[in-house]
Amino acid sequence: MDNQAILAIGIFLISYALITSEKIHRTLAAMLGGIVMIILGVVSQETALHHIDFNTLGLLIGMMIMVSITSETGLFKYLAIWAAKKGKGEPVTILIYLALITAFGSALLDNVTTVLLMVPIAFSITRQLQVNPLPYLIVIIITSNIGGTMTMIGDPPNIMIGSAVKELTFMAFINNLSLISIFILIVTLVIFVLIYRKQIQTTPDLKAGIMLMDEKSEITDPLLLKKCLSMLALTIGGFFIHQIIHVESATVALTGAFLLLLLTGEHYLEKSLSRVEWTTVFFFIGLFVIVSGLVETGVIASLAKQAVQLTGGNEVATAMLILWLSAIASAFVDNIPFVATMIPLIQDMGTMGVTNLNSLWWSLALGACLGGNGSLVGASANLIVAGMAAKEGRPITFLAFLKIGFPLMILSIVISSVYIYLRYLI
Repeated sequence: MDNQAILAIGIFLISYALITSEKIHRTLAAMLGGIVMIILGVVSQETALHHIDFNTLGLLIGMMIMVSITSETGLFKYLAIWAAKKGKGEPVTILIYLALITAFGSALLDNVTTVLLMVPIAFSITRQLQVNPLPYLIVIIITSNIGGTMTMIGDPPNIMIGSAVKELTFMAFINNLSLISIFILIVTLVIFVLIYRKQIQTTPDLKAGIMLMDEKSEITDPLLLKKCLSMLALTIGGFFIHQIIHVESATVALTGAFLLLLLTGEHYLEKSLSRVEWTTVFFFIGLFVIVSGLVETGVIASLAKQAVQLTGGNEVATAMLILWLSAIASAFVDNIPFVATMIPLIQDMGTMGVTNLNSLWWSLALGACLGGNGSLVGASANLIVAGMAAKEGRPITFLAFLKIGFPLMILSIVISSVYIYLRYLI
C-alpha cells in the first residue's frame, strides 16, 4: 500500500470519527476532510469534482424546491390530518400508516423525494398529538430505504445497477426485489410497534381533537396546489421514463422545479431557494470527495477484490460475501461510490467463468440499499431527514439512530441471505 493510500485512509478515518462524535457539525467535518484530500494531493480538484455525484445533488435540490413551494398550499397539513384521522388518533396506528405511505412512495418515486414529503407530515402530526417525533422520523428513514429497494428508480444503487446491466429492466427489479422488500417491511413494522407502542402515548382529548379536525380547510391556495400537483405528476412521470428518453433524473427534477417557479412567479424564487437544505448538500459534496480519495488510490477496489478472492470462485460464498460486504460498507460509506466500484468487478467475474451473475446483482442491490439503514450516514434519505429534523430543533444523533438502525439492518440482511440462497443458489 503506497503513501497516498495510507493518507487517504487516515483522512477518511479522522473525518468519520469527527462526524460520528458530533464534536463539530457533520457538514464541516465532511467538507474539511474533502478539502484536505485535495490540498495534500491525494486527489486533484478536477478528479474530486468528477467524483461528486451531481445527479444526486440535482435531484435533491430540484425536489427540495418543489416541496418548499408545495408546502405553501397546505397539502402536507391536509395529508397529516387525513392520516391521523384514518388512524383514529392512535399514535402507533398513525406510525404504521406513515411507514406504509413512506415505503410505497419510495418505491414509486424515490426515497429522497418521499422523505422530503413525509417529514413535514410527521412533525405536523406529532405536534397535534404532543408526542416525541423521533420514533416517526426513524421509521420514515428505515422504511424509505426498504421501499426504495423494491424498484429500479427507488434508490440510487438500483438506478446505477439497472443502467449498467441492460437486461435488468424496470420489471426485473420489481420481480426480483419487491416481494422480499415487502416481507422485510412487515417484519420491521412489527418490531417498531413492539419498540414504540409504550413510548408514544397521547390523551383521549388530543385523539378526539384530531378526529374533529377538518383536513379540507387546510388547503390555503387551491390554484397553487393544482400547479404544484401538475408539475409533481409530470416530474414523477419523467422519473418513470427518464432512461427511455435518455435524460438523467436530476435534469427531470430541476426541470420540474424551475418550470414550477416559472408558473408560480418570481416571489417564490428566493424563498424556495433559501429553504433548500444546503448544509445537507455540502455534506454530500464533502463525503463524495473524501471517498474519491479511497477510490483513486485503489483502497476500495483492493478491498473488494481481496474479499471476492477469499471465496475461491464459489457462487454461494461470493453472493453472500457481496451481500454482506455491500451492507456493512453501505452502512458507513456512501453506497454510490461503493456500488460504482462493485459493478465492473462483478462484470469482470462474468468474463472469468462465473455464470450465475443474477445472484450477484441482486445481492449487491439488496446489500447496498438495505445497508443504508445501518447508520445515519448510510443513505441519502437518512441525511435529508437528519437535516430537516435539526432545522426543526429535534436533531437525530448518530448513536441514537445506530442503536436502532444497525440491528434492523443486520436482520434484513439475514432475511435477504436466506432469500438469495433459496431463489438463486439452490
